Amino acid sequence: MKDSFRPKIFRLKARTALRGKWGMSALIFFVYFVIAILVQLLVSVIPFGSIAASILFSSVIGWGVYFLFLDVSNGDDAKLDGMFEPFKNYGRYVGGTALTFLYTFLWMLLLIVPGIIKSYSYSQTPLLMRENPELGAEQAIQLSMKMMKGHKWELFLLDLSFIGWALLCIPTLFIGYYWLGPYIITARAEFYKELKKEWESRQELTEASA
Repeated sequence: MKDSFRPKIFRLKARTALRGKWGMSALIFFVYFVIAILVQLLVSVIPFGSIAASILFSSVIGWGVYFLFLDVSNGDDAKLDGMFEPFKNYGRYVGGTALTFLYTFLWMLLLIVPGIIKSYSYSQTPLLMRENPELGAEQAIQLSMKMMKGHKWELFLLDLSFIGWALLCIPTLFIGYYWLGPYIITARAEFYKELKKEWESRQELTEASA
C-alpha cells in the first residue's frame, strides 16, 4: 500500500476539513436519514416500492450528500441544501444510480463477494459524474473501474478503519452515527481526490511515453 493511500491520512484530512463544521454536518446527516426513512415508509405498501424509491430518490439524495462533503473537503462550508444538488440534473444522476445499482445487483446474483468487489470498482462514479458533466453514467462507471484498479483494497481498508467508531456509536442509541457519517464520507472524498491525482499523473506519463 502506498503511504499516500493509508487510512490514517484520509481520516486526518477529513477531521481537518470538518473542523468547525461538525454540528452542521451532523444536522445534514440527520435530515438525510429522516427523509430517506420517511420515503421508504411511504412506499413500503407498494410492490417493489422500496427498490424504486431507493433508485429514484434515496440514492440520488445520497449522491448529493457525497457532493456536499466533497465540497467540505475542499474547504467549503457544510450547507444543508447541498444534498439536493443532483435534482438540478435529475435525469442524468438517476440514470447513474440506476445503472450502478443494476450492475452491482447482477454481480450479487453470482456471489456476494464479487458484488462487493464490484461495488468498490463503481464507487467513484458519483463524484466523476459531478466533476465531469460531459460523462454519461456508463462512461463514469468505466472510468471509475479503471481508476480503482489496484485501489479497491485500500478503500476497503479505509472503510474498515471506522468499525471501532461504528461500534462506539451503538451505546449512544445510534445518535453518534450523525457525526460518524460525515467523517466517513469526507474521508472517502479525500480518497477520491488522491485517486484522481494519481490517475492524472499516470495519464501524463502515458502521454509523455507515447
